[in-house]
Amino acid sequence: MNIDHEHSPLYAKVEAALAAEISAATLPPGSQLPPEDRLIERFSVSRTTMRKAIENLVARGLVEIRRGKGTFVAQPKIIQELAELTGFVEDMQALGRSPTAQLLDKQIVAADADVARQLAVPSGSLVMRIQRVRLADGIAMSFDETYLPREIGEKVVTHDLDAEPIFALLEGKYDLPLTEAQYRLEAVSATPDVAQALAVDPGSAVFLIERTSYTVGHRPIDYEKLHYRGDLISFVTRLARRPRERS
Repeated sequence: MNIDHEHSPLYAKVEAALAAEISAATLPPGSQLPPEDRLIERFSVSRTTMRKAIENLVARGLVEIRRGKGTFVAQPKIIQELAELTGFVEDMQALGRSPTAQLLDKQIVAADADVARQLAVPSGSLVMRIQRVRLADGIAMSFDETYLPREIGEKVVTHDLDAEPIFALLEGKYDLPLTEAQYRLEAVSATPDVAQALAVDPGSAVFLIERTSYTVGHRPIDYEKLHYRGDLISFVTRLARRPRERS
């Protein structure tokens, strides 16, 4: 729809002009928009008109308002398909992004009821917990909390986990082929720890994926809590409909 004709509301013309600059990367992702007063002067519009234009850009996901900082061009969302069991590095490479990681913590902990159930060990058993931030093109995308049975976990953490994916280590180094996984996805608010790791405000929307991966014999070998930034990624899948039985 053309919103630049002479009868368009002023806010729509301002919105279209700024959207065009974002599309052309004149205003690149992550850059800050000029102050409101400067935009008002540039477009010769009222403050109400300018705020309506910005409000529409926010609704379209093109800009984001950071409290106390200003309005910034949003990073384009990554569209990730949930079609097969893959790791973060494989996912980002398939999308043409450059994946990196930052190890935050690795330690032996007592498995709580959820971790114990997912790894099929008694509650209170000692397991390895690994916490990492995963980045795409240098931008924090997810905060990952990985739990491994202690025996394999103690081997995995001897490697450089900033550079070596855990899936690749399990399969290539320790002969533990991953055969399938169970996913559980829900929308949650970022806790202070997750928010700090992802460089977002506490309470921001994040996707929480709980993934239990299995090796041969349907043995659980890797349980993860993956916290993805809700503003930077979307998940899609394809579903087949079961044929209806003929009566």
